[in-house]
Amino acid sequence: MASSVPFHHLACCFSVSQQEKECFQQQLWRTTRARYSSSRIRATQQAVKASSVEVPAFPLFQPSQLEEAASEQLEPADPDFYKIGYVRSMRAYGIEFKEGPDGFGVYASKDVQPLRRPRMIMEIPLELMLTVSKKHPWMFFPDIIPVGHPIFDIINSTNPETDWDLRLACLLLYSFDCKDNFWQLYGDFLPSKEECTNLLLATEDDLLELQDEDLASAMRKQQSRAFEFWEKNWHSGVPLKIKRLAREPERFFWALGIAQSRCINIQMRVGALVQDANMLVPYADMLNHSPEPNCFFHWRFKDRMLEVMINAGQEIRKGEEMTVNYMPQQKNNMFMERYGFSSPVNPWDEIQFSGNARIHLDSFLSIFNISGLADEYYHNDELSGSEGSFVDGAVLAAARTLPTWSDGDLPPVPSSERRAFKELQEECRQMLAKYPTTSEQDQKMLDSMSEPRRTLEAAIKYRLHRKLFIKKVIQALDMYQDRLLF
Repeated sequence: MASSVPFHHLACCFSVSQQEKECFQQQLWRTTRARYSSSRIRATQQAVKASSVEVPAFPLFQPSQLEEAASEQLEPADPDFYKIGYVRSMRAYGIEFKEGPDGFGVYASKDVQPLRRPRMIMEIPLELMLTVSKKHPWMFFPDIIPVGHPIFDIINSTNPETDWDLRLACLLLYSFDCKDNFWQLYGDFLPSKEECTNLLLATEDDLLELQDEDLASAMRKQQSRAFEFWEKNWHSGVPLKIKRLAREPERFFWALGIAQSRCINIQMRVGALVQDANMLVPYADMLNHSPEPNCFFHWRFKDRMLEVMINAGQEIRKGEEMTVNYMPQQKNNMFMERYGFSSPVNPWDEIQFSGNARIHLDSFLSIFNISGLADEYYHNDELSGSEGSFVDGAVLAAARTLPTWSDGDLPPVPSSERRAFKELQEECRQMLAKYPTTSEQDQKMLDSMSEPRRTLEAAIKYRLHRKLFIKKVIQALDMYQDRLLF
């Protein structure tokens, strides 16, 4: 499971256009249709009333009784986790926070049915968030930086077009040092430097373990950029009030990783002035990522509160985790660069084939009951007769990445398809042979490490997931041959 980081690329504003609403509704309907028949959808058109936190009972403090075996690895959040926000008017509805091996997550405290109408799960006061505008004049909310403080000069030296993450990291570090600031308490529930998987904290050996030179090179550039900024602004001659914020570069790298992985883009209104801004939203940042999410996520402002809303794309049972997709249509290398995790079933991963072999697209899709256009592929499991399905995100990615051809109603020629199938499989095997380790060796290495560095573990998982994806493509081609050609 991914680490507890939310969505950098989710943009949000005060009003949503009709076109955006229709696009969102179409995406939700496609996901729901893939899992439920129309009769079941009609039967579930009744809203689930949200259960709010009330004084003085604090029902969110009570551990839920989960029937799933996986719940044994989860611990209810410390009451202080709710209290530090609740005393500042934070509200949660129909959800609870639990901590597992990979950090905090948001779990349903009651069954949630798939509905077109969104339901609110959190209300978060603007005062709890850390916000900085994207362009001059800089605006901060809450306005915790006093006039003349040197941290403002550091922020003012950044490039408004490219350095949003540096500004937000500086603001975050300052908030940890600001007396009676909410983030002094909330920071205890963020992943520590040792728990963080962001590759900004990776060693050179960790980057080599990625077995991906392009990704390793990109991370070296990010590390160099962060170090140069730290060295420029945290040198020996700076005032103590600045030096104590990040005495070591790793402290700044950690804050930068938190800013990059938990930031959202949003519009900030101050009187009649509206500016695009970057914002850290506590509690909402505990929604975890999944390449096959069960929720769609959006929000709106109302009465100085940010209302966090979700649409369930499928039925979510009590005790199940609510997940969203941080960056739709992005490959694993982008997730590793931004968040420090990857997935073996990312439906948007791809393989670069160099040969001329192609298989018949319509036949491949029909074999695996894949429906939709290329940007909207989903597994139509209503057409699948088997209980367990071979089709997952990796097979959807295979449908997108495999070289294919289609010519109207022209059927495939078995001999040509057989030749193309063999060439594509052979190229996949050659790709696997270029790696210095096999997937079995990678898994054995992970199993043998008792307490690995989180960045090292993430690097090994990344290369393992890549190899598993290529193997899944080989398996999919085998099934294509067996079911169609012979």
